[in-house]
Amino acid sequence: QVHLVQSGGGSVQTGGSLRLGCTAPEQTYRLYCFGWFRQAPGMDRQRIAHIKREGDATFAEFAKGRFITSRDKAKNTVYLQMNSLKPEDTAIYYCAADLRCGEGGWLIQDSRLEYWGQGTQVTVSS
Repeated sequence: QVHLVQSGGGSVQTGGSLRLGCTAPEQTYRLYCFGWFRQAPGMDRQRIAHIKREGDATFAEFAKGRFITSRDKAKNTVYLQMNSLKPEDTAIYYCAADLRCGEGGWLIQDSRLEYWGQGTQVTVSS
């Protein structure tokens, strides 16, 4: 059973925008911190953003100014809004959640995060 259900993604041209969603059970949404990651073919998984329970978010350098992450309490959903997309943003995108979070990020290795979404493909064409 998938604990985090991802939505959104797809194909877009350079400069376009996409929004990804990550829906969790109510208790998970309320108590956990969430993060966004991506993995391109042949590449290591890359952190994108981290958002705390209170909504404070931090971003990887490449995402600053282009990506926004937010939480929607009414929908138990965390979003990743991606703007000004580039071909190098093409990857499978994942959300994750865990209780072990601190200022600016996780307190554990990414590989040990408790819950992961199923992943969604984002393709940016030039």
